[in-house]
Amino acid sequence: MAENAKWYVVHTYSGYENAVKAAIEKFVANRGLEDMILKIEIPMETVTEVTESGVMKEVERKVFPGYVLLKMVLTDDTWHLIRNIRGVTGFVGSANKAIPLTEEEVAALGVEKHEIVVMYNVGDTVRITDGPLSSFTGTVEEIEPDRNKVRVVVSMFGRETPVELELDQVEVLP
Repeated sequence: MAENAKWYVVHTYSGYENAVKAAIEKFVANRGLEDMILKIEIPMETVTEVTESGVMKEVERKVFPGYVLLKMVLTDDTWHLIRNIRGVTGFVGSANKAIPLTEEEVAALGVEKHEIVVMYNVGDTVRITDGPLSSFTGTVEEIEPDRNKVRVVVSMFGRETPVELELDQVEVLP
């Protein structure tokens, strides 16, 4: 069931996000629904605020006040469970149909981190596995894990050309 789980957005009364999250967690634990409701997130960001006295302090703030994100398998039972929690006004979607977030939206929100283990180093010879230069080989020139990028120097038409790719688009040659 868990592989069918998708991310949904639940609308709550403003200021009720934490209470709704706690209530959902309690229902999940009490009813053994860990395989149906997998994750509950309230996207937060850290911002630096300057107080009236001029003091700077870091504060955690909700990115989307009034919304809670759920990774769950949507069934009639889970839909009713979530809809009937105090503070929930409904799912984001049309009428009584909850619409899941797309993969692009999930990636943009940053709620699901895909960790890529890099098995190569600068100077290694790698093969490009994806994209228009698929099956080309080259030498790793630079790795930027925070940007999910790798720069590979590829020989094309007798010239050395640097190509920027995503970390998972190359594999080390044996």
